[in-house]
Amino acid sequence: MKAITMIFLTIFLGKSCSNEAQNDIANATLQYTANTRGFFQKIVVINQKASVSSDRDGEKSPEEITISDKDWKEIISYFEKIDLEKVPTLKDPTQKRFYDGAAIANLKIRYKDKNYETIDFDHGFPPAEIEKLVNKIVSLAKVKE
Repeated sequence: MKAITMIFLTIFLGKSCSNEAQNDIANATLQYTANTRGFFQKIVVINQKASVSSDRDGEKSPEEITISDKDWKEIISYFEKIDLEKVPTLKDPTQKRFYDGAAIANLKIRYKDKNYETIDFDHGFPPAEIEKLVNKIVSLAKVKE
């Protein structure tokens, strides 16, 4: 009987933790921006929706995308693995942006009324710790193109 109770509690508590993580990211805002003199891209992800803008001046309305359940689960899993306190200190792996070899990019995360922002990095070459999340966010914009 004790074994059955322990199994039940383990499953129940495990389920509630994963739902809590999903609710937490539902309250987070992820903003990815990449730009150069001739290129601009801004992707904002909030609660299973993304808005994609290529208008630097904000004259055009951003395109709204509903994120599929599969993609949303991937984003959640990548987000859960990030240590938000370390985000501002992540090292950029390349410096192509210094000679116009890549657009300047950054990721801003607003989570529980606190902002976390990366240092600038090369578009297409994010820091390893956030690489999967950034690549997934950028892939959402490619679906619309």
